[in-house]
Amino acid sequence: MNVPIDQVNWLAIAAAAASSFVLGGLWYGPLFKRAWCREAGIDPDAKPAHAGRVFATAIVCALLSATIFAALMPPQASAVDGFGVGFVVGLFFVSMSFGINYAFAGRSLKLWMIDSGYHILQFVLYGVILGAWK
Repeated sequence: MNVPIDQVNWLAIAAAAASSFVLGGLWYGPLFKRAWCREAGIDPDAKPAHAGRVFATAIVCALLSATIFAALMPPQASAVDGFGVGFVVGLFFVSMSFGINYAFAGRSLKLWMIDSGYHILQFVLYGVILGAWK
């Protein structure tokens, strides 16, 4: 770890985690809701089951991923550096991992592109926020 966990900026981590919800609301809402639901086999008009549990899980995962991302960022990293690190993590770690799972699960290329695009941007946002907010 580049930054000891007790020295990370917790407000920046909270902001980074919150940014994933803003992005998700746009990405899986007006931008790609219909296409994502069609590709995932979900009725776009159905009420989500266990929404509280889903959002609680998402909050915990966003906070954990933002915390570890902050600890791995070089201490002198800028927003531009964070953009690059976030892009690399999103594309080559998250998206490629999804690609393996989606290939074995027989999921569509379109679904992989939608989900990967979200996570690439999620980690770019993490990097920019954490790099800019010292």
